[in-house]
Amino acid sequence: MIIRTQMLRRVAIAIGLWLALSGIAVAQLIPIPPPPAPPPPPAPPPPKIEVPVVPKLDAPPQQPKPRLRQRSSFGDRVVRCLDDAAAAGLDSSDRATYSRVCANQ
Repeated sequence: MIIRTQMLRRVAIAIGLWLALSGIAVAQLIPIPPPPAPPPPPAPPPPKIEVPVVPKLDAPPQQPKPRLRQRSSFGDRVVRCLDDAAAAGLDSSDRATYSRVCANQ
């Protein structure tokens, strides 16, 4: 009987130690927190507000500026128009009509 109680006591101690130590091992697993999120990008600069120019009542109105481009000679325009018509694949009668209209513009 004494041997049996000693054996039961040893088994109970072994089971108790096993349960106690296995609980400690599980308790030591600490979850690693994820790395912190990167900070958000800075806000874009505010839009630039420009106030339109208000015309003055006593100032004379501004005249539109004329184009200073010089017109080429009539012969040069006819040659250019004939080249354009030939590049477009027009036949000779259509080229003549096209060059007349084109050169007079």
